Amino acid sequence: MVVDKYASRRFDIQKEAAIDLAVLEAVPFDYPDSATEIAYETEEFTFVCPWTGLPDFARLVIRYIPAQSLVELKSLKYYLTSYRNVGILQEHAVNRILQDLVPLLEPVSMVVEAEYRERGGIKTKAVARYQKGQS
Repeated sequence: MVVDKYASRRFDIQKEAAIDLAVLEAVPFDYPDSATEIAYETEEFTFVCPWTGLPDFARLVIRYIPAQSLVELKSLKYYLTSYRNVGILQEHAVNRILQDLVPLLEPVSMVVEAEYRERGGIKTKAVARYQKGQS
């Protein structure tokens, strides 16, 4: 009989409620009709698998064309860091970020893209998009 010695090993996995949405802040954008594209990138985005508690690491890019507001960068860093121990699927993480940023900023458009490090021989890239006026 083969015994799975890892079956009982778990790490503390937080629920999505631990994502710190309240920390996000918007600041005014002084050039609302300029069609300026903003891009924030980090190699340090991490959270955990909801089943194993093992970490996932991604290169995260958030691109948007602002209307009236920009995200305050320190608040974005704290928000993204709050994912660290949250159990969430790779494909869900980009959609959750988009879902949290769009109501805050009300951008013209936004793309959240994550390129995850290879796991089990499979590399994942997930992209979530928003365009004002489209559902």
